[in-house]
Amino acid sequence: MSELVSFKCPSCGSPLSFNAEEEKFLCDYCGGTFDFDAVKNADVNADTEFDWGDYHANVSHEELDGTVSYVCQSCGAEVVTDATTAASQCPYCGNNIVMEHNVGGLIKPNGIIPFRIDKKKLSQIVADYCKDRPLLPKNFITQKKIQEVQGLYVPFWLYNCHADGRMGFEGTRMRVWTDGRFDYTETRYYYIDCTGDMDFSRIPADGSIRMNNALMDSVEPFDFSDLQPFAKGYLSGFIADRFDDDADACLPRATDRVRTSVSRAFRSAVSQYDSITESKRNIDLQDTSVEYVLLPIYLITVKYGGEVYQYAVNGQTGKIVGELPIDKSRVTKRFLGVAAGVGAAVLALLTFVF
Repeated sequence: MSELVSFKCPSCGSPLSFNAEEEKFLCDYCGGTFDFDAVKNADVNADTEFDWGDYHANVSHEELDGTVSYVCQSCGAEVVTDATTAASQCPYCGNNIVMEHNVGGLIKPNGIIPFRIDKKKLSQIVADYCKDRPLLPKNFITQKKIQEVQGLYVPFWLYNCHADGRMGFEGTRMRVWTDGRFDYTETRYYYIDCTGDMDFSRIPADGSIRMNNALMDSVEPFDFSDLQPFAKGYLSGFIADRFDDDADACLPRATDRVRTSVSRAFRSAVSQYDSITESKRNIDLQDTSVEYVLLPIYLITVKYGGEVYQYAVNGQTGKIVGELPIDKSRVTKRFLGVAAGVGAAVLALLTFVF
């Protein structure tokens, strides 16, 4: 069985959780609060920095399917999790546990953005998101549902690169005038050749197969100035996964974003023309590098009308994304109410006229 790391209260020995709002460890049993630096245990291989080249060279294949079993250091029970789980809770005693082998050695993350939004703020964020939506099903996302939500550290790749680009455009400029008798239109045609280069830093792409990529992209941006050196203590009280979608597989998502950004920059530079048609594009990416980090996300899943709706909340900024359903019965009532109001107004008008 694999090794576990847990964080215990120095006063009573109960499990500790990292509190996002106070940035301290809290004991739910005795109410004690402890500074993060005073409680966090030293990381194994603390000097190790994740390097995709080293990982790729030393780990030819990882079997991440199936389950892995652990022994809880608090109650001695066997804990069975997915092979990609990096942090969880013991289902028997509630002890917060970190799976050392999934966050240490060659796969120790380069950094982590800690949760800055706690569940109190999360409740208000969800309430504001659902506010003033008359067609939303009543009590769609309940307070009970929010209390059941656990914060999840999602594995992300952050890509850096230099882009050299060259694009060609065919542009036109038009001039219209009249001499009183005739209208004139003059069209001038141009060929525009644009060259330039741009540096890109920390372009995110989630490294988890189970995560919805569109949802993870939409919950951006993150403030990477808040990126902290990785320490296992940040995971205590949260769920965390390690990557199972590697950096090479996710690279095309990042390069597509780079090429789109370069193209938009060039198009913006030729916006003075009345019409623009792209004729050629050559964007070369160089000096590509990648960092491995964990980013904070709340995931809320709600079942309604036979459908599953999923929402993501940025655990740093509070941005929430996801599609809200429409209560068809409310649509009908609203339509009938409007129709009745229009009918009453027409009847009043006819009464007044006749």
